Amino acid sequence: MKEVSMTTVTISPGGEVLEAAEGMSLLEVLLKGDIKIPHKCDGKASCGSCHIFVQEGRKGLTKIAREENEKLDSIVGVGSKSRLACQAKVLGTENIKIELLGFGSGL
Repeated sequence: MKEVSMTTVTISPGGEVLEAAEGMSLLEVLLKGDIKIPHKCDGKASCGSCHIFVQEGRKGLTKIAREENEKLDSIVGVGSKSRLACQAKVLGTENIKIELLGFGSGL
């Protein structure tokens, strides 16, 4: 039986550390850990409200798909570390550190 390895997701501000299974989106990880994050479109990459910054471990997440890239292009304040938490899925290859934004980023 293969042992399931868990990836840790560290959240700033706050410093909470959550465990994530391979295949989970960062939005799923955050909601499971009782971290409040806007997610108006329920994970369809259509609102941009779950915009976060991935500070470390970007290679431990799935690549940005066209839908996510198009939505990120329409959001103010996007940078090279930007991802939509609903679209970034954990690969299970390395630990991840994210920064939650202090404002509604998809408005």
